Amino acid sequence: MNSPRNGNLDRSWALLFARLVLGLIFFMAGVFKVFQLGPLEHARKYFLPYADTFLPVWSLWATGVVIPFVELVAGGLVILGLRTREALVSLGFVLAIVTFGHLLKEPLFALLLFILLLPRKDDRFSLDYLLKRSKNKMVDAKD
Repeated sequence: MNSPRNGNLDRSWALLFARLVLGLIFFMAGVFKVFQLGPLEHARKYFLPYADTFLPVWSLWATGVVIPFVELVAGGLVILGLRTREALVSLGFVLAIVTFGHLLKEPLFALLLFILLLPRKDDRFSLDYLLKRSKNKMVDAKD
């Protein structure tokens, strides 16, 4: 049973296991791409097929070579629980880049329900949030 001194021990265990699973997914992907496939082959195989889009070929090479190292390092940091926020943000950028690439070829809608369920007030990096904040500042300034 959780005592007040220990806080929510169940939540701590859930965070640990979620962090371990997520970290392992990215870390092992990075291990494969860096040490088995190789970063250049990763770029060639998974990023150069998008050379027929508006994206410059140099950017495909650059991201295709860098992403395996980001997955490896950030995944390891998530496993360890070290600089976790920075690691998760960098992995979020990896997911956004990869999703963007896939969207150049076919539509994806997987995150729609997840985003709809999250509280709007927590979406601090959206224009809606910034506009509302700006409006609130103007109202406060009038008072």
